[in-house]
Amino acid sequence: MSKTTLLAIDDDQDILKVLKANLELHGFTLLTADSLASARTILADRKPDLVLLDLMLPDGDGLEFCCALKSLYPNLPVIMLTAKDKVSDKVIGFELGADDYLVKPFETRELLARIRARLRPVASPQQASVLTAGNLSLDLRNQVVTVHGKIVALTPKEFQVLACLVKNRNNLVSREEIRQHLWSDAKLYAWSRVIDVHIQHLRQKIEANPAAPRHIVTVPGRGYRFEE
Repeated sequence: MSKTTLLAIDDDQDILKVLKANLELHGFTLLTADSLASARTILADRKPDLVLLDLMLPDGDGLEFCCALKSLYPNLPVIMLTAKDKVSDKVIGFELGADDYLVKPFETRELLARIRARLRPVASPQQASVLTAGNLSLDLRNQVVTVHGKIVALTPKEFQVLACLVKNRNNLVSREEIRQHLWSDAKLYAWSRVIDVHIQHLRQKIEANPAAPRHIVTVPGRGYRFEE
């Protein structure tokens, strides 16, 4: 069985050396890039299973690169590694498609836990692999959404939020329930606006009229409900 391949993008050679030693010790294959140009060269040759991305790089903006990467590979997990620990920085990262956000310095065991969580399949064999609600279909195994038979590109986090709502269709899902199911960063997601942003993006992508949503309905002061 081939090893899981990760790509770490960071201009700090010491960090890359530590990551390579620790992650390969735990059974991963780690490719390293100290610039976006180097990362693009690697990605042109092979697609990793997960990307570790620093935000501050010498030849470009890590956030912009994350956005571009997600447009090409919507299901490729990206964990941002950065010294920036403000909630606003994290929010921007998630809005641009990051799946997780780890502040430097961090412990190897926490990084390993987050990597394994992002590589974990969305659906277990016991779960239904496809959810349908009216003209909307969610393939849980492959993280593919279709509306009226046409594929809709979602970020992994948007997919997870939508799946949470559809699994509980016609029932209220509180913001707290969404947080508990999808996020571990209590400090970040104590700010409900972050969840609202994901809901807004979903409406823009799946609703015929995002300004007057038919499916993803807000229950004021309580949460959201998906209506068929």
